[in-house]
Amino acid sequence: MAYELKMPKLGESVTEGTIGKWLKQPGEKVNKYDLLVEVQTDKVNTEIPSPVAGTLKEVKVQEGQTVPIGTLLAIFDTADGETATTAPPAPPQRQQTAAPAAPPAPAAAPQAEREPRAEAPSPRAPAAPAATAEGPDLSDVRATPAVRKLAGENGIDISQIDAFAATSGPGLASSLMIGASIAKGLAIGFGKPYLAINHLEGHLLSPFFGETEIRPNVSLVVSGGHTMSIFVRGIGQYQIIGRTVDDAAGEAFDKVAKMLGLGYPGGPEIEKRARGGDPARFNLPRSMLGSENFSFSGLKTAVRYLLPKIVGRFCETPDADRRLTQTPYKLAEKDLPDLCTSFQQAVVEVLVRKTIAAAQKYRVDLVTVSGGVSCNQELRKQLGDECAREGFEFKSAEPWLCTDNAAMIAFAASLRLQAGFESKVTEEIDPNLALT
Repeated sequence: MAYELKMPKLGESVTEGTIGKWLKQPGEKVNKYDLLVEVQTDKVNTEIPSPVAGTLKEVKVQEGQTVPIGTLLAIFDTADGETATTAPPAPPQRQQTAAPAAPPAPAAAPQAEREPRAEAPSPRAPAAPAATAEGPDLSDVRATPAVRKLAGENGIDISQIDAFAATSGPGLASSLMIGASIAKGLAIGFGKPYLAINHLEGHLLSPFFGETEIRPNVSLVVSGGHTMSIFVRGIGQYQIIGRTVDDAAGEAFDKVAKMLGLGYPGGPEIEKRARGGDPARFNLPRSMLGSENFSFSGLKTAVRYLLPKIVGRFCETPDADRRLTQTPYKLAEKDLPDLCTSFQQAVVEVLVRKTIAAAQKYRVDLVTVSGGVSCNQELRKQLGDECAREGFEFKSAEPWLCTDNAAMIAFAASLRLQAGFESKVTEEIDPNLALT
Protein backbone atom coordinates (compact mmCIF):
# COMPACT_ATOMS: atom_id res chain seq x y z
CA MET A 1 0.00 0.00 0.00
CA ALA A 2 1.25 3.49 -0.79
CA TYR A 3 1.28 6.27 1.75
CA GLU A 4 1.78 9.99 1.19
CA LEU A 5 3.45 12.03 3.91
CA LYS A 6 2.58 15.72 3.84
CA MET A 7 3.88 18.77 5.69
CA PRO A 8 1.92 18.98 8.97
CA LYS A 9 0.80 22.07 10.80
CA LEU A 10 3.28 22.43 13.66
CA GLY A 11 1.82 25.54 15.32
CA GLU A 12 -0.83 28.17 14.86
CA SER A 13 1.56 30.71 13.29
CA VAL A 14 3.44 28.22 11.16
CA THR A 15 2.78 28.64 7.46
CA GLU A 16 5.82 26.98 5.98
CA GLY A 17 8.97 25.14 6.85
CA THR A 18 12.45 24.53 5.46
CA ILE A 19 13.47 20.95 4.86
CA GLY A 20 16.65 20.08 6.70
CA LYS A 21 18.40 16.72 6.68
CA TRP A 22 16.62 13.60 5.47
CA LEU A 23 17.26 10.94 8.11
CA LYS A 24 16.04 8.16 5.82
CA GLN A 25 16.81 7.62 2.14
CA PRO A 26 14.73 6.11 -0.71
CA GLY A 27 14.81 2.34 -0.59
CA GLU A 28 15.49 2.30 3.16
CA LYS A 29 13.23 0.39 5.54
CA VAL A 30 11.44 2.45 8.18
CA ASN A 31 9.53 1.51 11.30
CA LYS A 32 6.67 3.36 12.87
CA TYR A 33 7.93 6.46 14.67
CA ASP A 34 11.34 6.37 12.97
CA LEU A 35 12.29 9.98 12.28
CA LEU A 36 12.21 10.76 8.58
CA VAL A 37 13.18 14.39 8.10
CA GLU A 38 14.22 17.47 10.07
CA VAL A 39 12.15 20.61 9.45
CA GLN A 40 12.86 24.18 10.58
CA THR A 41 9.83 26.43 10.89
CA ASP A 42 9.30 29.95 12.16
CA LYS A 43 8.44 28.57 15.59
CA VAL A 44 10.38 25.38 16.20
CA ASN A 45 12.94 22.99 14.89
CA THR A 46 11.20 19.64 14.72
CA GLU A 47 11.44 16.18 13.23
CA ILE A 48 8.64 14.38 11.41
CA PRO A 49 8.23 10.70 12.32
CA SER A 50 7.01 7.90 10.10
CA PRO A 51 3.32 7.15 10.81
CA VAL A 52 3.62 3.58 9.49
CA ALA A 53 6.23 0.93 8.84
CA GLY A 54 7.40 0.30 5.32
CA THR A 55 9.96 1.26 2.69
CA LEU A 56 10.69 4.86 1.78
CA LYS A 57 9.92 4.97 -1.95
CA GLU A 58 10.44 8.54 -3.09
CA VAL A 59 11.50 11.87 -1.56
CA LYS A 60 9.50 14.72 -3.11
CA VAL A 61 11.30 17.74 -1.61
CA GLN A 62 15.00 18.38 -1.31
CA GLU A 63 17.08 19.59 1.60
CA GLY A 64 16.99 23.37 1.88
CA GLN A 65 13.66 23.66 0.07
CA THR A 66 10.97 25.77 1.78
CA VAL A 67 7.46 24.29 1.63
CA PRO A 68 4.02 25.34 2.94
CA ILE A 69 1.65 23.25 5.03
CA GLY A 70 0.16 20.33 3.12
CA THR A 71 3.11 19.94 0.72
CA LEU A 72 3.75 16.35 -0.28
CA LEU A 73 7.08 15.39 1.34
CA ALA A 74 7.56 11.72 0.52
CA ILE A 75 5.89 8.53 -0.64
CA PHE A 76 6.59 5.11 0.82
CA ASP A 77 5.12 1.61 0.67
CA THR A 78 3.71 0.16 3.86
CA ALA A 79 4.73 -3.26 5.09
CA ASP A 80 2.44 -6.28 5.43
CA GLY A 81 -0.58 -4.35 4.31
CA GLU A 82 -0.25 -1.90 7.20
CA THR A 83 -1.84 1.45 6.47
CA ALA A 84 -2.15 4.79 8.15
CA THR A 85 -5.28 3.59 9.94
CA THR A 86 -3.00 1.68 12.34
CA ALA A 87 -0.97 4.79 13.14
CA PRO A 88 -1.78 7.27 15.89
CA PRO A 89 -4.10 10.16 14.95
CA ALA A 90 -2.34 12.38 12.40
CA PRO A 91 -2.67 16.17 11.91
CA PRO A 92 -5.48 17.18 9.56
CA GLN A 93 -2.98 18.21 6.87
CA ARG A 94 -1.62 14.68 6.45
CA GLN A 95 -3.54 12.63 3.87
CA GLN A 96 -3.49 8.94 3.02
CA THR A 97 -4.08 7.38 -0.34
CA ALA A 98 -4.99 3.87 -1.42
CA ALA A 99 -5.92 2.99 2.16
CA PRO A 100 -8.75 0.43 2.37
CA ALA A 101 -11.83 1.42 4.28
CA ALA A 102 -11.79 0.11 7.79
CA PRO A 103 -14.17 0.41 10.70
CA PRO A 104 -13.16 3.40 12.77
CA ALA A 105 -11.64 2.58 16.12
CA PRO A 106 -13.53 3.77 19.18
CA ALA A 107 -12.65 7.41 19.69
CA ALA A 108 -11.79 6.93 23.34
CA ALA A 109 -9.35 4.08 22.81
CA PRO A 110 -6.24 6.03 21.79
CA GLN A 111 -6.82 8.54 24.58
CA ALA A 112 -7.40 5.82 27.13
CA GLU A 113 -4.10 4.22 26.25
CA ARG A 114 -2.31 7.49 26.90
CA GLU A 115 -4.08 8.61 30.07
CA PRO A 116 -1.69 6.74 32.42
CA ARG A 117 1.26 8.40 30.62
CA ALA A 118 -0.14 11.88 31.24
CA GLU A 119 -0.04 11.48 35.01
CA ALA A 120 2.79 13.29 36.78
CA PRO A 121 5.48 10.75 37.71
CA SER A 122 6.84 10.36 41.18
CA PRO A 123 10.05 12.44 41.58
CA ARG A 124 12.07 9.39 42.62
CA ALA A 125 10.29 6.65 40.72
CA PRO A 126 9.06 7.74 37.27
CA ALA A 127 5.89 6.04 36.16
CA ALA A 128 6.54 3.21 33.73
CA PRO A 129 4.93 3.31 30.28
CA ALA A 130 1.54 1.64 29.94
CA ALA A 131 1.82 -2.13 29.73
CA THR A 132 0.53 -4.28 26.89
CA ALA A 133 0.25 -8.02 26.51
CA GLU A 134 3.77 -8.06 25.08
CA GLY A 135 5.24 -5.73 27.72
CA PRO A 136 5.59 -1.95 28.28
CA ASP A 137 4.26 0.29 25.53
CA LEU A 138 7.37 2.17 24.45
CA SER A 139 6.14 3.20 21.02
CA ASP A 140 5.88 6.88 21.94
CA VAL A 141 9.26 7.11 23.70
CA ARG A 142 11.65 8.78 21.27
CA ALA A 143 15.33 9.41 21.85
CA THR A 144 17.29 12.15 20.11
CA PRO A 145 18.99 11.22 16.81
CA ALA A 146 22.42 11.25 18.49
CA VAL A 147 21.28 8.85 21.22
CA ARG A 148 19.57 6.56 18.73
CA LYS A 149 22.59 6.58 16.42
CA LEU A 150 24.97 5.72 19.26
CA ALA A 151 22.70 2.96 20.55
CA GLY A 152 22.35 1.50 17.06
CA GLU A 153 26.08 1.53 16.37
CA ASN A 154 26.73 -0.39 19.59
CA GLY A 155 23.81 -2.80 19.32
CA ILE A 156 22.08 -1.41 22.42
CA ASP A 157 18.34 -1.57 23.00
CA ILE A 158 17.64 1.73 24.75
CA SER A 159 14.69 0.23 26.63
CA GLN A 160 17.06 -2.26 28.30
CA ILE A 161 19.35 0.40 29.81
CA ASP A 162 19.26 0.24 33.62
CA ALA A 163 19.35 3.99 34.33
CA PHE A 164 19.94 7.37 32.70
CA ALA A 165 22.41 9.93 34.01
CA ALA A 166 23.68 13.40 33.17
CA THR A 167 26.13 15.94 34.56
CA SER A 168 24.28 18.34 36.86
CA GLY A 169 27.25 20.68 37.46
CA PRO A 170 29.57 22.44 37.66
CA GLY A 171 29.69 23.74 34.10
CA LEU A 172 27.95 25.92 31.53
CA ALA A 173 24.25 26.19 32.30
CA SER A 174 23.09 25.73 28.71
CA SER A 175 25.11 22.54 28.23
CA LEU A 176 24.05 21.12 31.60
CA MET A 177 20.40 21.85 30.86
CA ILE A 178 20.45 20.01 27.53
CA GLY A 179 22.05 16.88 28.96
CA ALA A 180 19.87 16.78 32.07
CA SER A 181 16.67 17.34 30.09
CA ILE A 182 17.39 14.46 27.71
CA ALA A 183 18.38 12.08 30.51
CA LYS A 184 15.32 12.98 32.58
CA GLY A 185 13.02 12.52 29.60
CA LEU A 186 14.44 9.09 28.83
CA ALA A 187 14.26 8.07 32.50
CA ILE A 188 10.60 9.07 32.72
CA GLY A 189 9.73 7.59 29.33
CA PHE A 190 11.27 4.20 30.06
CA GLY A 191 10.43 4.17 33.77
CA LYS A 192 14.09 3.96 34.81
CA PRO A 193 16.11 5.70 37.55
CA TYR A 194 17.72 9.08 36.91
CA LEU A 195 21.09 10.05 38.37
CA ALA A 196 22.45 13.60 38.52
CA ILE A 197 26.26 13.35 38.57
CA ASN A 198 28.77 15.92 39.74
CA HIS A 199 31.32 16.66 37.02
CA LEU A 200 34.14 16.62 39.58
CA GLU A 201 33.06 13.22 40.89
CA GLY A 202 33.40 11.92 37.34
CA HIS A 203 37.05 13.01 37.28
CA LEU A 204 37.60 11.83 40.86
CA LEU A 205 36.51 8.25 40.14
CA SER A 206 37.97 7.95 36.63
CA PRO A 207 41.25 6.31 37.79
CA PHE A 208 39.09 3.33 38.90
CA PHE A 209 37.31 3.03 35.54
CA GLY A 210 36.08 -0.54 35.02
CA GLU A 211 36.49 -1.51 38.68
CA THR A 212 33.66 -2.14 41.15
CA GLU A 213 35.28 -0.91 44.37
CA ILE A 214 36.62 2.52 45.32
CA ARG A 215 39.38 2.17 47.86
CA PRO A 216 40.21 5.00 50.30
CA ASN A 217 42.71 7.35 48.68
CA VAL A 218 43.98 10.89 48.40
CA SER A 219 43.14 12.19 44.97
CA LEU A 220 44.53 15.12 42.99
CA VAL A 221 42.03 16.54 40.50
CA VAL A 222 43.82 19.02 38.28
CA SER A 223 42.35 20.63 35.17
CA GLY A 224 41.76 23.94 33.43
CA GLY A 225 39.05 24.97 35.86
CA HIS A 226 39.83 23.01 39.02
CA THR A 227 42.80 22.12 41.16
CA MET A 228 42.05 20.31 44.43
CA SER A 229 43.18 17.49 46.67
CA ILE A 230 40.48 15.25 48.12
CA PHE A 231 40.32 12.54 50.76
CA VAL A 232 38.11 9.77 49.35
CA ARG A 233 36.58 7.29 51.80
CA GLY A 234 34.15 5.72 49.32
CA ILE A 235 31.32 6.54 46.91
CA GLY A 236 29.83 9.88 47.92
CA GLN A 237 32.20 10.21 50.89
CA TYR A 238 34.58 13.02 49.99
CA GLN A 239 36.49 15.58 52.03
CA ILE A 240 38.18 18.55 50.38
CA ILE A 241 41.75 18.89 51.66
CA GLY A 242 42.89 21.84 49.60
CA ARG A 243 41.87 23.79 46.50
CA THR A 244 43.17 26.68 44.43
CA VAL A 245 42.53 30.13 45.83
CA ASP A 246 42.94 31.80 42.41
CA ASP A 247 44.02 30.27 39.09
CA ALA A 248 43.77 26.54 38.48
CA ALA A 249 46.91 24.81 37.23
CA GLY A 250 45.47 24.32 33.75
CA GLU A 251 44.43 27.96 33.64
CA ALA A 252 47.99 29.01 34.44
CA PHE A 253 49.27 26.81 31.60
CA ASP A 254 46.78 28.44 29.21
CA LYS A 255 47.67 32.00 30.22
CA VAL A 256 51.42 31.48 30.03
CA ALA A 257 51.04 29.79 26.63
CA LYS A 258 49.11 32.83 25.42
CA MET A 259 51.92 35.14 26.59
CA LEU A 260 54.33 33.07 24.52
CA GLY A 261 52.11 33.08 21.44
CA LEU A 262 51.48 29.34 21.66
CA GLY A 263 48.23 27.52 20.92
CA TYR A 264 45.28 26.48 23.06
CA PRO A 265 45.02 24.50 25.25
CA GLY A 266 48.31 25.64 26.67
CA GLY A 267 49.25 22.52 28.65
CA PRO A 268 50.19 20.29 25.69
CA GLU A 269 51.89 23.22 23.91
CA ILE A 270 54.14 24.03 26.87
CA GLU A 271 54.85 20.36 27.59
CA LYS A 272 55.93 19.79 23.97
CA ARG A 273 58.31 22.75 24.00
CA ALA A 274 59.65 21.94 27.46
CA ARG A 275 61.39 18.80 26.21
CA GLY A 276 65.15 19.20 26.36
CA GLY A 277 65.00 22.47 28.33
CA ASP A 278 66.82 23.34 31.55
CA PRO A 279 64.28 23.47 34.44
CA ALA A 280 66.78 25.27 36.70
CA ARG A 281 67.62 28.17 34.38
CA PHE A 282 64.77 30.43 35.50
CA ASN A 283 64.00 30.64 39.21
CA LEU A 284 60.20 30.79 39.38
CA PRO A 285 58.17 30.87 42.63
CA ARG A 286 56.51 27.89 44.34
CA SER A 287 53.53 29.48 46.07
CA MET A 288 51.89 28.62 49.41
CA LEU A 289 54.08 25.61 50.20
CA GLY A 290 53.03 25.84 53.84
CA SER A 291 49.33 25.56 53.02
CA GLU A 292 47.12 22.71 51.84
CA ASN A 293 45.58 25.09 49.29
CA PHE A 294 47.03 25.92 45.87
CA SER A 295 47.87 29.19 44.11
CA PHE A 296 49.18 29.67 40.58
CA SER A 297 48.32 33.31 39.89
CA GLY A 298 51.64 34.52 41.32
CA LEU A 299 53.58 32.06 39.16
CA LYS A 300 51.77 33.34 36.07
CA THR A 301 52.56 36.95 37.02
CA ALA A 302 56.22 36.08 37.63
CA VAL A 303 56.46 34.76 34.07
CA ARG A 304 54.79 37.92 32.80
CA TYR A 305 57.46 40.12 34.40
CA LEU A 306 60.27 37.78 33.35
CA LEU A 307 59.47 37.82 29.64
CA PRO A 308 60.65 41.39 28.81
CA LYS A 309 63.87 40.73 30.72
CA ILE A 310 64.56 37.73 28.52
CA VAL A 311 63.88 39.50 25.21
CA GLY A 312 64.97 42.98 26.34
CA ARG A 313 61.74 44.61 25.25
CA PHE A 314 60.34 47.30 27.51
CA CYS A 315 58.29 50.41 26.79
CA GLU A 316 60.24 53.58 27.63
CA THR A 317 58.02 56.33 29.07
CA PRO A 318 58.76 60.12 29.08
CA ASP A 319 59.82 59.70 32.71
CA ALA A 320 62.32 57.02 31.71
CA ASP A 321 60.23 54.34 33.40
CA ARG A 322 60.56 50.89 31.89
CA ARG A 323 57.11 49.35 31.57
CA LEU A 324 55.92 46.04 30.17
CA THR A 325 54.90 45.89 26.54
CA GLN A 326 51.99 43.90 25.23
CA THR A 327 52.20 40.12 24.91
CA PRO A 328 52.81 37.77 23.20
CA TYR A 329 56.60 37.63 23.31
CA LYS A 330 58.45 35.58 20.74
CA LEU A 331 61.37 33.91 22.47
CA ALA A 332 64.50 32.67 20.76
CA GLU A 333 64.86 28.94 20.24
CA LYS A 334 67.52 28.81 22.93
CA ASP A 335 65.22 30.41 25.52
CA LEU A 336 61.77 28.92 24.87
CA PRO A 337 62.47 25.33 26.02
CA ASP A 338 64.18 26.56 29.20
CA LEU A 339 61.28 28.87 30.13
CA CYS A 340 58.64 26.25 29.36
CA THR A 341 60.32 23.54 31.40
CA SER A 342 61.06 25.96 34.27
CA PHE A 343 57.39 26.94 34.42
CA GLN A 344 56.21 23.33 34.09
CA GLN A 345 58.54 22.23 36.88
CA ALA A 346 57.24 24.95 39.20
CA VAL A 347 53.67 23.72 38.69
CA VAL A 348 54.51 20.02 38.96
CA GLU A 349 56.65 20.46 42.07
CA VAL A 350 53.84 22.19 43.97
CA LEU A 351 51.26 19.60 42.93
CA VAL A 352 53.48 16.66 43.90
CA ARG A 353 54.62 18.08 47.26
CA LYS A 354 51.11 18.96 48.41
CA THR A 355 49.59 15.66 47.25
CA ILE A 356 52.22 13.55 49.03
CA ALA A 357 51.85 15.65 52.19
CA ALA A 358 48.08 15.08 52.11
CA ALA A 359 48.51 11.32 51.65
CA GLN A 360 50.84 11.19 54.64
CA LYS A 361 48.48 13.26 56.78
CA TYR A 362 45.42 11.11 56.04
CA ARG A 363 47.35 7.83 56.27
CA VAL A 364 46.17 6.26 53.03
CA ASP A 365 47.90 3.64 50.91
CA LEU A 366 46.75 4.94 47.54
CA VAL A 367 47.22 8.20 45.64
CA THR A 368 45.24 8.96 42.45
CA VAL A 369 45.35 11.73 39.88
CA SER A 370 42.83 12.79 37.22
CA GLY A 371 41.71 15.76 35.14
CA GLY A 372 43.04 17.27 31.93
CA VAL A 373 46.37 18.44 33.36
CA SER A 374 47.06 14.90 34.62
CA CYS A 375 47.84 14.02 30.98
CA ASN A 376 51.11 15.88 31.51
CA GLN A 377 53.76 13.17 31.40
CA GLU A 378 56.17 15.00 33.69
CA LEU A 379 53.48 15.28 36.38
CA ARG A 380 52.65 11.59 36.08
CA LYS A 381 56.31 10.61 36.23
CA GLN A 382 57.27 12.77 39.20
CA LEU A 383 54.13 11.98 41.20
CA GLY A 384 54.52 8.25 40.46
CA ASP A 385 58.21 8.31 41.44
CA GLU A 386 57.51 10.19 44.67
CA CYS A 387 54.69 7.78 45.58
CA ALA A 388 57.02 4.83 45.07
CA ARG A 389 59.67 6.55 47.20
CA GLU A 390 57.20 7.21 50.03
CA GLY A 391 55.49 3.78 49.87
CA PHE A 392 52.18 4.76 48.24
CA GLU A 393 50.43 2.93 45.44
CA PHE A 394 49.83 5.28 42.50
CA LYS A 395 46.89 5.13 40.10
CA SER A 396 46.17 7.58 37.28
CA ALA A 397 43.24 7.88 34.89
CA GLU A 398 43.81 6.73 31.33
CA PRO A 399 44.61 9.72 29.08
CA TRP A 400 41.36 9.34 27.13
CA LEU A 401 39.44 9.69 30.42
CA CYS A 402 41.31 12.79 31.61
CA THR A 403 39.64 15.47 29.51
CA ASP A 404 35.89 16.02 29.91
CA ASN A 405 34.00 12.97 28.64
CA ALA A 406 30.72 11.09 29.02
CA ALA A 407 32.32 7.75 29.94
CA MET A 408 33.50 8.96 33.35
CA ILE A 409 30.01 10.32 34.12
CA ALA A 410 28.42 6.99 33.14
CA PHE A 411 30.96 5.14 35.29
CA ALA A 412 30.25 7.34 38.31
CA ALA A 413 26.52 6.84 37.73
CA SER A 414 26.89 3.05 37.59
CA LEU A 415 28.77 3.02 40.90
CA ARG A 416 26.16 5.25 42.52
CA LEU A 417 23.34 3.08 41.18
CA GLN A 418 24.98 -0.04 42.62
CA ALA A 419 25.35 1.75 45.96
CA GLY A 420 21.62 2.53 46.02
CA PHE A 421 21.75 6.20 45.05
CA GLU A 422 19.06 7.76 42.87
CA SER A 423 18.22 11.39 42.03
CA LYS A 424 14.87 13.12 41.73
CA VAL A 425 13.84 14.12 38.23
CA THR A 426 12.90 17.47 39.74
CA GLU A 427 16.51 18.12 40.72
CA GLU A 428 17.86 21.26 39.06
CA ILE A 429 21.24 21.77 37.43
CA ASP A 430 23.79 23.91 39.29
CA PRO A 431 26.56 25.62 37.26
CA ASN A 432 28.49 26.19 40.51
CA LEU A 433 27.83 22.79 42.07
CA ALA A 434 30.30 21.89 44.82
CA LEU A 435 31.67 18.39 45.31
CA THR A 436 30.84 18.38 49.01
